[in-house]
Amino acid sequence: MRLETPAATSFFLLYAVVSTFIAGSTSDVILPRSPFEIFTGGRWDLLQPSIGVSAMHMQLLHNNKVVVFDRTDSGPSNLSLPSQSCPDDVVFDCSAHSILYDVVSNTFRPLTLRSDTWCSSGSLDSDGSLIQTGGYGAGDRAVRRFDPCFPNDVVLCDWAENSTYLSSRRWYSTNQILPDGRIIIVGGRRAFTYEFYPKNLDKPIFYLRFLAETRDPIEENNLYPFLHLLPDGNLFIFANRRSILFDFVNHTVVKEFPEIPGGDKRNYPSTGSSVLLPLWLDRESRTTAAEIMICGGAPPGSFLKAARTIPKIFVEASRTCGRLRVTDPNPRWVMEQMPAPRVMSDMILLPTGDVIIINGATNGTAGWEDSTNAMLNPFLYSPDEPDPTRRFQILAPTLIPRMYHSAALLLPDGRILVGGSNPHRNYNFTTRPYPTELSLEAYLPRYLDPRFSRLRPSVLTVEMAGTMSYGNGFSVNFVIPAYGVFDGGISVRLVAPSFSTHSTAMNQRLVVLRVRRVMQLSVFAYKADVDGPSNANVAPPGYYMMFVVHRGIPSEAVWVKVARL
Repeated sequence: MRLETPAATSFFLLYAVVSTFIAGSTSDVILPRSPFEIFTGGRWDLLQPSIGVSAMHMQLLHNNKVVVFDRTDSGPSNLSLPSQSCPDDVVFDCSAHSILYDVVSNTFRPLTLRSDTWCSSGSLDSDGSLIQTGGYGAGDRAVRRFDPCFPNDVVLCDWAENSTYLSSRRWYSTNQILPDGRIIIVGGRRAFTYEFYPKNLDKPIFYLRFLAETRDPIEENNLYPFLHLLPDGNLFIFANRRSILFDFVNHTVVKEFPEIPGGDKRNYPSTGSSVLLPLWLDRESRTTAAEIMICGGAPPGSFLKAARTIPKIFVEASRTCGRLRVTDPNPRWVMEQMPAPRVMSDMILLPTGDVIIINGATNGTAGWEDSTNAMLNPFLYSPDEPDPTRRFQILAPTLIPRMYHSAALLLPDGRILVGGSNPHRNYNFTTRPYPTELSLEAYLPRYLDPRFSRLRPSVLTVEMAGTMSYGNGFSVNFVIPAYGVFDGGISVRLVAPSFSTHSTAMNQRLVVLRVRRVMQLSVFAYKADVDGPSNANVAPPGYYMMFVVHRGIPSEAVWVKVARL
């Protein structure tokens, strides 16, 4: 099923005549142009009307499979486990609460979970295995492992679990892979601590006062803290409205950044989203600039009004975004406005370096039936657009609301995979307007339009023996279908596949590599000599999607492994 770009909706006609002033003397404020001016299109494909489970969590693997799962305590799903696969120690029922989705064939099969993964976290390790942590109840100290499976071992490919591995209960925590290949697991409900995988045997758990200080009474608003590994090897941690630069080796706070202006709360359940904007590598420079962007959220008290008031009061969400150049000597938030308010949206880096803001609602917060007015239109944000009033564009809407417990991630072919939405305590397929959603769909950005096919590069070979090493160069051979359109302007980019849940894209990053030269090999074929990532701070070890981008049109990605030789 394919939905072509419709006309602008009345929702955006309304916002065209509404303007909002953002208070705060410590920031710059940028207002976008009238939001209904531009519908830049793209299109939606319905991939599966039902996968049997609601896509609360998703992770792309380097074999082009996606691990999808929800929670095991919400009742039987709409997908059965094979009778011989139902384990004796299964916690709740013998229906599947996880699947393995094949991107290429658009098929899926059930997987077996033995503990509750509700509101858990995850990260790929340096070998490409999913290390999945925490959850609820019997799953709150679990570490689950899922190894990518290939055709010869597909029967044996399933979850492996250790239910007592973690040193603290981890419910609503966040993970980040580190330069040495370890994974740090930060926070969670009433967990003002962090720990590592593999476990630090000398001291398995560490207290972080920042997490206790940022917790709002009752509402919390500091769960699923935003984590980003910076090029200096330190960790950016954001919770509620505050952020720090954290040295996880020496366990010290290096710096506290200014509070984000405006008063809105940004983390769960107010649930904004964050992204580390593309890292541009320059061989001539010893440093790499890094900038964080945070969008959406909700004003203080929004959760209590939606969850505890009868009838429910759905407060308008935040419409602001803040950018903080964290590598500046004196960083300062620069505030911008989205075309409309947004809460529970996902921010996904496209291979072009643009950011797509997708899913969510305009009113309320995360929680059971605590939001309304689904936001069907994605926004496109172009961080390098010099005119700040032209950075936001409104994209073609979906027909499927994606509310609480939805997810989105980038696929190697440039599409955005979107699934989930279960704003109810259990599966509920009859409640209107927001039933439990079991479908998968894909958003196809404008660069996938057929009219750009003549400009789209295709990667032939990557000359590096399968592994990209730090500080070393390599070559990429590619073709461009149309003769004469290539003007030498290409870039080579690495995109780390993210673990997506609750508007948090854990481990997401895009690294723009330095292209030294491009040589023409034949009428349509070219060779680019490229510098690999400089160190593990800018590109932690593991598998990346490598795109060649020509005149704003990305190739389909090839998988490369970044590692120390």
